[in-house]
Amino acid sequence: MECAGHSDLLSKQAGEILGEMNFMNGPAQVCVARHGETDWNIAGILQGWIDVTINDEGRRQAHEMAAGFAASGFSGVYSSPLRRALETAEIICRTLRLAPPVCHDGFKERNFGVIQGVPKAQLAELNPALLQQILQRNPACCFEQGESMDHFASRVLDAVMSIAAGHSGERVLVITHGWVMDVITRQIGKLPRSAVLNMKRKNGECLWLEVTRESIHPA
Repeated sequence: MECAGHSDLLSKQAGEILGEMNFMNGPAQVCVARHGETDWNIAGILQGWIDVTINDEGRRQAHEMAAGFAASGFSGVYSSPLRRALETAEIICRTLRLAPPVCHDGFKERNFGVIQGVPKAQLAELNPALLQQILQRNPACCFEQGESMDHFASRVLDAVMSIAAGHSGERVLVITHGWVMDVITRQIGKLPRSAVLNMKRKNGECLWLEVTRESIHPA
């Protein structure tokens, strides 16, 4: 027990030193963007962790994003492993002649449990109260067999800090999902995790962050 405690103390001290070293070149600039459009976006079907590809409009949006990022000077690109995000990231990387995107599970969409794949029109009949919460982007939504808000928000923010620590003084791009961007929107707005946003990020919309060892705030 004593050895384990001593080891934990050393690990904590080493982590603090490593964190300081990782940001020695200043804060990281992280651009977080939502993936291109999918057919399920148009049809109003809840995607969550179901692996849906982007459509032709989504590919056009990805090329448009790449054009907008041409002068950004990204040193790396990260993506949710879900195909709608990954294909968007791959198009941007090819267009800008960057290295292929690195997948990070922390940027996956929230797991919506048993309602993944259910059209919102059907959910309106099955559970109208839950649908209303979803439309309001209410984080209090409870998804049966899904992911809790606290677990989801923690993994997203941990992922942001993790990649930023490796890119001190650099700019990186992250392609992710709508509910992930909600978590980040609350964070940079200094809102509680329980805050209802009543807004939804569009496909291709982005947020610029400045990330230090202590904080995530708007760039």
